[in-house]
Amino acid sequence: MKLGISMWSYVHPWQQKKIDVTGFIKTAKELGADGVELLDYFMPGPAEFEAAKRALAETGLPCGVFSVGNNLVSPDAGERRKQTDVILKGVDSAKELGAKVVRVFSGNPTEGITFEQALGWIIEGLQQGARYAEKNGVYLALENHGKLAGRSDQVLTIIEKVGSPNFGANPDTGNFQLVHQLSDEAVAALAKHAYMVHFKDFKAAPEGYEGPAYSSIEGKKFYGTAIGEGDVNLLQCVKHLAAAGFNGWLNIEYEGHEDPTTAMPRSVVNSRRFIAQATA
Repeated sequence: MKLGISMWSYVHPWQQKKIDVTGFIKTAKELGADGVELLDYFMPGPAEFEAAKRALAETGLPCGVFSVGNNLVSPDAGERRKQTDVILKGVDSAKELGAKVVRVFSGNPTEGITFEQALGWIIEGLQQGARYAEKNGVYLALENHGKLAGRSDQVLTIIEKVGSPNFGANPDTGNFQLVHQLSDEAVAALAKHAYMVHFKDFKAAPEGYEGPAYSSIEGKKFYGTAIGEGDVNLLQCVKHLAAAGFNGWLNIEYEGHEDPTTAMPRSVVNSRRFIAQATA
């Protein structure tokens, strides 16, 4: 499997205008990554795409994954179409950057909308996206994100209903904590369907913790750490992936409050160690 770095790991420096897409790609090269994951969030226009392509060519790094942030849960058919178009545009962007995988979401729960309604809209949009991906030789990878597709069984249900060979999973090793599912067990369930992986570590916050945190479906707090410094059994996750023959992108997605400048070097070293141990 190939070790990549998601630009989301640098979202805070980017928001503070301390790094741009060019700087991120060069940083990933310096850290020894095999490739990068780029996101539509950081690339709103042609200028960013051209800068990314130049940096990829200069560093020799591939863009393995292009990620989009779509939400297919809306009672408005026009809005759902717009969100489906986000996926289609993501496929086009992936081709432009040479990526073979597009990370997608399902959607967020909305008051007054039943799960059955939401699931129907999600399947409809993702099927359209998958058909377009098939035509363009690209694969869509659904992330376990939120309450509608946060657990491995929910992701599997959507994969089965979409029914496309170009539609699979993006197991996010940290996000399973937020729905109180053991990450290694969830990854084992999704490994054979995985087209990419978000390699993330979370730690349960102690009582009285007041720092940046994510809330679980039960209201418990978790915060991000460098890879290998949290509660997630990442070695076992990688072992399950290796056993399933996964040979795609294992992309570090750091979401801790420590500056990534200091946290990411440790994350890369620990990720390499896990891969070596799991594939020995």
